[in-house]
Amino acid sequence: MNRQRNKGRVTLASLAAMCAVAALPGQAHAADGPAAYTFDPAAASVQGAETNAEAQELKPGSVYKSSIEASQKLYYRLELDDSTDAYVSAVVVPKGGGKVAYGDGITISIRDLDDNRCSSEDAAFESAEFPRPIAAYAHRTVRKDSTICQAGGTYNVLVERESKATSSPGAWDLELRFETEPALKDGETPPTEAPEDWPSSSPAPAAGKQKRAGGSSYYDATSIEAGEWVDAVAPGQTRFYRVPVDWGQQIFATAALSNSGTSTEFLGNVLAVALDNPARGHVEDATLSYAGAPTSVALDPLPPVAYENRYDVASDVSAMRFAGWYYLSVTLSPKVAEHYGKDPIGLTLKVNVVNDSKPSPYQGDAGIFGVTDDDRDMAKSGQSASEAGQSDTMKMVAAAGIGSGSVLVLGLGAWTLLARRRAAAVPPGAGGHQPLGGPPPQAW
Repeated sequence: MNRQRNKGRVTLASLAAMCAVAALPGQAHAADGPAAYTFDPAAASVQGAETNAEAQELKPGSVYKSSIEASQKLYYRLELDDSTDAYVSAVVVPKGGGKVAYGDGITISIRDLDDNRCSSEDAAFESAEFPRPIAAYAHRTVRKDSTICQAGGTYNVLVERESKATSSPGAWDLELRFETEPALKDGETPPTEAPEDWPSSSPAPAAGKQKRAGGSSYYDATSIEAGEWVDAVAPGQTRFYRVPVDWGQQIFATAALSNSGTSTEFLGNVLAVALDNPARGHVEDATLSYAGAPTSVALDPLPPVAYENRYDVASDVSAMRFAGWYYLSVTLSPKVAEHYGKDPIGLTLKVNVVNDSKPSPYQGDAGIFGVTDDDRDMAKSGQSASEAGQSDTMKMVAAAGIGSGSVLVLGLGAWTLLARRRAAAVPPGAGGHQPLGGPPPQAW
């Protein structure tokens, strides 16, 4: 009985672990209306400070959740060395149902202790005046031809919010991420000038449409590869996708809305499409108007991924500075519901990634700034990062279950061998002999 109870404990423990894994948050893939932004569950809460002396430190490779009020300026702190390029991104998430105006948004910058600005970037709603997640990043890069922001020490991250008087005054959520770029290979000296031209026309993507539902955030963005992807987007909803783009590769993307028999009312700038790089830095965006007929919009052609793109003054070229997962987000304005109803409208994404991969310029593991075979497999299967993490956990649970079973089998085998030896050592007819089929010692 004791053996059976212990065996049951092993089985129940494995089942409990499997149930726990099954309960982990996954993708909100049902296209039945707006879903809340899914924050990275690993995000730690951090409070921005209104004075830099009270700012809390952000750690490399970490993600944080914060918030910012209207017209507020918040500080966070970094500790940097004198040789590593650093990137801090901010994803702003206004509350659903609120109002935003042209020019509303945030500015993120990294500054030294003398308030010299290392870099800054804006994330604004512009002509698509409806709430949605938007992202921007700032960086401290080490350059031989610069004298600002090159020393090791303490740096400030400043996030500033701009909101018009007519906009909703409530707090916006922030998702902050701090990443450092790997060092270059010994002797690696990439060009210091960005390319001046590149192919501007995309060949047709692979034939055949496939269905694949987008995620609700960067964390659970659906992985896709080159091809034509069919989805649907509801008024007020944002769909997230991610595409692996390696060194030397070039990405093209087009978003299209299907027709609707509900109305022919013209609505301007109601579909917002954005592309962000692996560090959540904004690359390019476009908007689309709608009048109930099929219509599409393409992102402007971008250069192939190259280290030297960072030296270009144009932000869309500069942002194509490293390989990794590039994020496509598509948001449909909540105003669409007033004329076309709340039901989702058909969405088609045409994505193309051209050119063969080139070697990474980094030493060792590139981390998020590279593309692996596993990444390509995820893009082929449609796994998000969160689903891949759950799959890895299930494998660990399965391994643990197999390991527990193996220990049990080995233990029973050892008990059987011990019982046989004891039986052989007792003379025939001697008292105290325990039959071979009896229970194992109580310790089992």
